[in-house]
Amino acid sequence: MAIIITDECINCGACEPECPNTAIYEGADDWRYKDGTKLRGKVILPDGTEVDADEAQTPISDDVYYIVPGKCTECKGFHDEPQCAAVCPVDCCVPDDNHVESEETLLNRQSFLHNE
Repeated sequence: MAIIITDECINCGACEPECPNTAIYEGADDWRYKDGTKLRGKVILPDGTEVDADEAQTPISDDVYYIVPGKCTECKGFHDEPQCAAVCPVDCCVPDDNHVESEETLLNRQSFLHNE
């Protein structure tokens, strides 16, 4: 499953640089599939959706840092545990019950994002 940042976030930013997929963004900031990945131009996502990896996407939150579920791999393929949760001083990086995924799915996403 992906990780979500709760409303308890104090906007310290400790999590953002720890994400190996660049899936974490400051509230109100646009995000792109290409950020921190090898995706460029038109790509077909694993769910079959075609997107432009270079195109700005609407922020998921305007108030606190947020994690893009389609880029989150829970750090699978990089680390033994989600790094955002490991460094969060207020424990607001928690599993997202709305995006429950298998380890295989997360590893496949990691491979897709980084063309491995």
